[in-house]
Amino acid sequence: MTGAPDGTNPVAAVAKAAGAATTGVSRAGLIGISVGVLAAGAAAGVAVERLTVGRAMRRRARAELEASAPYGSLRGRPLTVVAPDGTELYVELDGTGWDEPDSAPGTPEPLTVVFSHGYCLNQDSWHFQRAALREGLRLVFWDQRSHGRSERSRSFLAGEPAGIDQLGGDLKAVIDAVAPTGPLVLVGHSMGGMTVMALADQHPELFRERVAGVALAGTLAGNWNEVSLGLPTVGAKLFKRVAPGVVKLLGRQVELVEASRRIGSDFAAVFYRRFSFGGRDVDPGVVSFAEQLLDATPIDVVAEFFPVFGAHEKYEALAALRGLPALVLAGTKDLLTPSAHSEAMAERLPGAELVLVEGAGHLVLLERPELVDRELALLLRRAADFAGAAPLPPSVLALALAEEPRADGSGDTAAQDPAVDSV
Repeated sequence: MTGAPDGTNPVAAVAKAAGAATTGVSRAGLIGISVGVLAAGAAAGVAVERLTVGRAMRRRARAELEASAPYGSLRGRPLTVVAPDGTELYVELDGTGWDEPDSAPGTPEPLTVVFSHGYCLNQDSWHFQRAALREGLRLVFWDQRSHGRSERSRSFLAGEPAGIDQLGGDLKAVIDAVAPTGPLVLVGHSMGGMTVMALADQHPELFRERVAGVALAGTLAGNWNEVSLGLPTVGAKLFKRVAPGVVKLLGRQVELVEASRRIGSDFAAVFYRRFSFGGRDVDPGVVSFAEQLLDATPIDVVAEFFPVFGAHEKYEALAALRGLPALVLAGTKDLLTPSAHSEAMAERLPGAELVLVEGAGHLVLLERPELVDRELALLLRRAADFAGAAPLPPSVLALALAEEPRADGSGDTAAQDPAVDSV
C-alpha cells in the first residue's frame, strides 16, 4: 500500500512543496459549513496568497498523489439490500471469515463487524480499518442511503424529509439480510454513530440478545445545535440561523452549485483542512483521498441530510448499550462533533473505553488509523469474550496485544504517547 500514514509517501516532498493549501478536504461540505464561516467573517483570516500563489503546482501535486495512493481500492463481495421504503442499499461483505464454514450446532459463532460511515462519506472511508481487520473476520460495509453507491433515498424523492431514525431502520435491514444470526459488533463514525444509536432506540432487544460490542467514533448523541464549529459566539449564532435555509436553497440549484464547487476548489481547500483534520502532518495522499470522498457527494444530498442533525437526540437510547463492551473515541480538535460530546456519552456508559486522540480532527479514522485500528482490535477482543464468540484470528489478536500494557496501567500507552488520552 502506498501513502502510509507515517508520512513516507514517495511524493510527500512534492506535496510539501505544493503548500499547506493541499491539506484541504472537501468542497462538498462547503455548503454545509462555510456559509457560517463566511457569514461570521472568518474568511478575513485566510491569507490571499494561499489562494493564488502556486495554484498550478498544487494541482500537479494533487494529480501525482491521486495516481500514487490506492486508498479506497479494497473491495468485498457486493450485494444489494432493500431498505423498508424500497431504497436499494449497496453493501459489501469483506474479510476472509466469510470463507470459513458455518459453525456447527453448539459451537461458538464468529463475530460479524458492521461499519456505518459518516455524512458526505461512503464505506471507503474505512479503508485502513478494512485493511487491518479483514484477515479472518466477517466484515460488513455499506453505503448509507443517498451516499456512495447506494440509491438515492426513495422516500426523500417522494417528499418525505430525511431522518436519522430512517438510517437506523436501514442498518437493521442490512443486519437482517447479511447477518441474521450470531454476535455483532457495530462500528459507527459521525452520522454512522448516530445511525447505531437510532437502531438502539428502535430495537433495544437486538442489543440485549446479539450485540457484543459498539464503537462510536467522532459522533454525538444530541445537542448538535450547541456546536460552535470553532466560530466566535456571534458567528456561531448566525450560522445556526441562516445555514439551514441557504443549504436548502442551494440543494435546489444542483448544476449551478456543482459548477461553482469546481471553480472554487482552491478556496474551499483552505477551509476544509481545518474542519476535517486536526494536524498538519497528515499524509497528503490521505488528504487527497478524503477530498475525493467528500467531493463525490452531490450538493442535493448535502442538503438532504444537513437539517437532520439538530433533531438527533438519542441520549436515552444509550441505555441499550449499557453493560456492553464499548469504545467511544474522538479527536480533541474535532470541530464538528467536539470531544466533549464523546465524554458525555461515555459518562452514560459505565465501563466504556473513552479514548481522546490528542490533536486529531473529525476524520480521526483517516488521520490516526493505526491508533483507531488497535482500539478496534481491543474492542473485538472484549466483545468476543463477552459473547463467548469463536476465537479471533491471530492477526487481530496480535493487533490487540500490541496495546495490552495500557489495560493494566503498566507501560501505559497514554503516558508514553501524547497522542492518546484514555479515560
